[in-house]
Amino acid sequence: MRADSKRVNTGMLPESHTVADLAELGPERLPDIYRTERHLIYNSPAALAFNSPGAEGFGVKRAGLAIPGSVMLIVSPGCCGRNTSEITAIRGYEDRFFYLEISETDLVTARHLKKIPEAVREIVDSCVERPSLVMVCITCVDALLGTDMERVCRAAETAAGIPVRPCYMYALTREGRKPPMVQIRQSLYSLLPQQKKRGASVNLLGYFAPVDAESELFSLLQDIGVKHIREISTCPDILEFCRMGEANFNLVLNSEARAAADDLADRLSIPYIELSRFYGPDRIEKQYEALAGALGVKWDSSKGKSAAEDGLAALKKAYPDLVFSIGETINANSFELALTFCEAGFDILEIFRNPAREDEYYLKALAGLSPETRVYSNMEPTMIYYDFGTGKQEESASCEAEPICRKKRLVTLGKDAAWYHPDDIHVYWNSDEQPFGYMGLKKLVEAIALAVRGEERHERAS
Repeated sequence: MRADSKRVNTGMLPESHTVADLAELGPERLPDIYRTERHLIYNSPAALAFNSPGAEGFGVKRAGLAIPGSVMLIVSPGCCGRNTSEITAIRGYEDRFFYLEISETDLVTARHLKKIPEAVREIVDSCVERPSLVMVCITCVDALLGTDMERVCRAAETAAGIPVRPCYMYALTREGRKPPMVQIRQSLYSLLPQQKKRGASVNLLGYFAPVDAESELFSLLQDIGVKHIREISTCPDILEFCRMGEANFNLVLNSEARAAADDLADRLSIPYIELSRFYGPDRIEKQYEALAGALGVKWDSSKGKSAAEDGLAALKKAYPDLVFSIGETINANSFELALTFCEAGFDILEIFRNPAREDEYYLKALAGLSPETRVYSNMEPTMIYYDFGTGKQEESASCEAEPICRKKRLVTLGKDAAWYHPDDIHVYWNSDEQPFGYMGLKKLVEAIALAVRGEERHERAS
């Protein structure tokens, strides 16, 4: 229920800045509204979709069960464990969570730490099929206590006779050097054993769900002789997962896996190359050319580029009046995606995302193409004053012109943007399956066209 959407207009406005302002300021002088350590956090329903470790998608808990046959022991106060019930509703997770509740006495005496090894042993003994791994998930209370979970897990491993690894659900470290999603990747890939290297084997690191099998990345690798392309999400059992240790090199597709790739390079001597998910055809092409150069091979990706460019051009020709509102709960970098559609001639009304240092290039490029595009922070408290459904800024001196969305059809990309504009055209684009490369752009364009046609049919029926 969105009771806020019916509130009386108070005349107050959410704080935001244009991309031109942010490009001029640079990453070192970003306004405080984009720095969550400088203000209270507004957890809108949009923010909860990516902020809570127990929320949808791959939060810490679901990611911790990426290893086939693994189970998880959640060690926490009752309130922290309760939100896991949402995940147990997902098929395949019904019988994989176990709980050890921490009482107030436990917090004072830390006696719960002595219970963990015995609890892990009981879990292993109670399972019909012996687990391949037990992940021990602990919360902010143990972070504040300074718990040495590595030591606790070693003791549990000895008691149970199977691998036990820590899983940190520490919201307090979300913006630190090693956020929870970085740590969980390190924990999982630390299980890989030393294997004989095979030149025709490559790992894709970064996501907990599979990369779209239709992405041209697979065919490009296969064309140069790669026979085994492994991802943690597609391994049917623990044995196949362990074979990831034989890879000749790793491709890191998400920067959150960089620390895990560093560990594998040091421990197993598996080098890695980092790729970014782009939607701009020229950026995709340049990255593939750089990858080919690093591997010392030649390949031709022009066919995929042409198909993606043709699809984008066809969307612009068919629906020249589209304007986009882009959120951050999306399988994309919101600023890079905004730049892609700007370069294709579309208008960008707004972006909901805190700029990071790596976004500086996109902000400068956007400032040259769409300087008045506004950037909001989902977690900034003044977002409570956003005018739901329209995004109107009638009383803002910086928005004297009639808003773009009044004259054109607004398409939201991302669940958070859709929440702010409930009556417009929505494309969530945040499925578990991960788009990548030219095929990612092609399928996104197709999804947008399908959503627009669906809205047109609905309007005619009405």
